[in-house]
Amino acid sequence: DMNDPVADAARSILDGHLVLSRELAAQNHYPAIDVLESVSRLSYDLLAAPRRECMGDAREMLAIHRKSRDLISIGAYQAGSNPQIDRSIQVHDPLNAFLRQTVGEGFSLEQSWESLQHTMGAMEPLQTAAQIPASPENGTPDAVQFPGGTPEATPPPSQMP
Repeated sequence: DMNDPVADAARSILDGHLVLSRELAAQNHYPAIDVLESVSRLSYDLLAAPRRECMGDAREMLAIHRKSRDLISIGAYQAGSNPQIDRSIQVHDPLNAFLRQTVGEGFSLEQSWESLQHTMGAMEPLQTAAQIPASPENGTPDAVQFPGGTPEATPPPSQMP
């Protein structure tokens, strides 16, 4: 219960908390984590700027869709009247698919970030050490050689074997 005084006091001193939702669980959404109610106070310190932006964009789209859900569901929303709502509708199903997994399913941290970037249309992959140009400023004395001259494009996790 989010209104319980003990839970409220604990949330005020914790670095973060995950909120489970009965509504999501009833929709067979596993794990039933309510992303908008969950908080991480350390994300700013732990995530690089591109990942914070991608995460913030995903949360913003979820919030816009939640706020507009009634208009959308009864057909009162006119496509094109609000670009943010249009985008939230566009990414809603793929984003919910990203947030779901089966009990035995698991992904690495990198696979998860790549999938979120792909879902949000931010397919500007984060540079890996092998992709950073060699230079004294980057602390890389030699260039990395790839077969064919460039690294292979990594498919989204949904297309990985």
